[in-house]
Amino acid sequence: MIETQAHTTLSDLLVKRFSKEELKLLPKGWQILGDIIIISIPPQLETRKHEIGEALLQFYPRCKTVLRLRRILGPYREPDVEIIAGDGTETIHKENGCKFKLDAAKIMFSPGNLDERKRMSMLGKDEIVVDMFAGIGYFSIPMAVHSRPERIIAIEVNPLAYRYLCENVKLNKVDDIIQPMHGDCAIKTPVGIADRVIMGNFEASHYLAHGINAVKSGGILHYHETTPEKLVFDRPIKRITSAANELGRTVKIQKRRKVKKYSPGVWHIAIDAQVF
Repeated sequence: MIETQAHTTLSDLLVKRFSKEELKLLPKGWQILGDIIIISIPPQLETRKHEIGEALLQFYPRCKTVLRLRRILGPYREPDVEIIAGDGTETIHKENGCKFKLDAAKIMFSPGNLDERKRMSMLGKDEIVVDMFAGIGYFSIPMAVHSRPERIIAIEVNPLAYRYLCENVKLNKVDDIIQPMHGDCAIKTPVGIADRVIMGNFEASHYLAHGINAVKSGGILHYHETTPEKLVFDRPIKRITSAANELGRTVKIQKRRKVKKYSPGVWHIAIDAQVF
């Protein structure tokens, strides 16, 4: 979640040490994952980052570490961070009745996807679900905890994320539902067995054929991508429709949503399509 304090502010804690110009540059919000605080700090405050970190730990006595987020890197979308206060980066984040164990210095957990995780937690009862790009269980865990599908095949290629996926399955006591699978979705995705397929990765467009092939006739595909403003929602719908047609199948678009603003002029969108 992104948190700010209603009464005391970060500026209040630093007002005697920072100049007026520095105080104006202080971030207004930050993310808290379990007992880890994640904050972006402008380069103008580089020399004051440790003071900001210590002030945040004073702000939140239950937290143990403050990470400065610089950027997101690579195909696994790994955070580039540095510890600016405290020690230790592994944590258990609690959300919507679920527990997610992760290393906040190595694994992304987006607060902007909270509503989508909650939405998915209400779907899939008694179904067979394939969660491509499952990560640490972002969608699989809430779905298993709250909706109790018959089975969820959760596929993840990143070895570290897969390790946490397996730990989170046990932590949430859903090992009777979730079957973790380590490997590339292009190889591991089963064919023709799923009532519902989740494609919650921004590279999902390259795997559409595998996702569509996994869905039974009448099943649902949940497809995510980042889309320029001028192409919302046309591009993702065309991609799904074209991929289905090439496989001799048809789709009916059920829902389309803007999940969150991804970057200037670009949206994270999600499309629900019924596949026949």
